[in-house]
Amino acid sequence: MKTKIIVATHKNYEMPENTELYLPVFVGKSLHPDVNHTFQGDNTGDNISLKNSSYNELTALYWAWKNVDADAIGLVHYRRYLSLKRSKSLTAILNQKQVDQLFEQIDVILPKKRNYIIESNYSHYIHAHHKEPLDLTRDIIESDYPKYLQAFDKVMKRSSAHMFNMFVMKSKWLDLYCTWLFDILGKLEKRVDVTDYDTYEGRIYGFISELLLDVWLDTLKPQVAEVNYVHMESEHWLKKGTAFIARKINPQVRE
Repeated sequence: MKTKIIVATHKNYEMPENTELYLPVFVGKSLHPDVNHTFQGDNTGDNISLKNSSYNELTALYWAWKNVDADAIGLVHYRRYLSLKRSKSLTAILNQKQVDQLFEQIDVILPKKRNYIIESNYSHYIHAHHKEPLDLTRDIIESDYPKYLQAFDKVMKRSSAHMFNMFVMKSKWLDLYCTWLFDILGKLEKRVDVTDYDTYEGRIYGFISELLLDVWLDTLKPQVAEVNYVHMESEHWLKKGTAFIARKINPQVRE
């Protein structure tokens, strides 16, 4: 089974040695044409490279969807990988044999859910980001994709989600997902005013897409398997915890 896992990156960084399975893609190449000449850019063929500042790693996903010929396509990050182990080592991340074995039974490989425990996905989002774009996303789903609305409301009330825009999907499912996702985000772009958003908040389409994945999964119900999410560097949990409490006290505080 031919599988290609895209490693989205915006800087020079150590990459997996397995180049048959993993493909580093430099995101925002159209915005930064002189930064990296080693990795594949997200600006060839059909692409949205110019939107990287607001779409984050999704410009790599879009590029792969439109330009990569494979039986399955995945997306990970230069510091975040999927693995059957917990080792912070590029030698321990998913390999082709493991991917093939998983796909004998399932359609989508996901990281284990992230749990917020005392917050719902909705409250966690609006404490960290502007509320309006997420509410507008619900409006778009209600009007244009009503069969997904029940799942949207359920996902917003949960306290856990498959985060980080990380997965590997069989190509049939990836096409369904990307067609749905990028249509919703494109419509959201036309309705939301980000004029006063700072650089961090301007990345809203990448942020919102993280919550939309479970909406899509809950509605179409492909067979899934969860594996470990491995961050290659320290995640600074004390700093994250302090920021989390600060946002609870004052929603204007951002990470």
